[in-house]
Amino acid sequence: MRFNLSEINELIRERRTIYPEQFSNRKVHREQVEVILKNAQWAPTHGNTQPWRFKVFMEESRESLSDFLAQTYLKLTPENQQNDQKLAKLLNRPKMASVVIAVCMERQQEEKILELEEVEAVACAIQNMHLTCTAYGLGGFWSTPKLIYTEEMNAFLGLGEKDKCLGLFYTGYPAIEWPKAHRKPLEYTTEWKTQ
Repeated sequence: MRFNLSEINELIRERRTIYPEQFSNRKVHREQVEVILKNAQWAPTHGNTQPWRFKVFMEESRESLSDFLAQTYLKLTPENQQNDQKLAKLLNRPKMASVVIAVCMERQQEEKILELEEVEAVACAIQNMHLTCTAYGLGGFWSTPKLIYTEEMNAFLGLGEKDKCLGLFYTGYPAIEWPKAHRKPLEYTTEWKTQ
């Protein structure tokens, strides 16, 4: 065996969503973020297009992200559908996290690869990010509020017309005990075909 499978199993099974509200004030260092992003880039990618793009918000830039999210939510959401709790999360979560990474997909100019396959590659990159956070003992939260899929978000992040933001990945040191979780047994999710 090339790697310690029991450690890999434990890493995968210990990955958890930990929300910004559960983060401490301890700072995540830039060097850690670089390792997280380098590992993200080793995700599977159809045609080796490597469509992932990262916009990293640290320090004061989290304030501009916070302001943008809140203002855009108020602009795009009809007044009778606005929710104070959603608005508060959009406004406060970037300030609670040590780092927020907008994870984006840059559409291949030739469009030889299906867009869905590019989205899948970026989703795999996000899983690599989350696993690396777990190895560091960092909390991670992949957030996908509706407004990230808008022209406004593309403009804010400097993305092209056919590019997409696929999530905001919040990370920080947990202020809580590492959460427990479970999954359904394999027999509930798997059908074995033998003929």
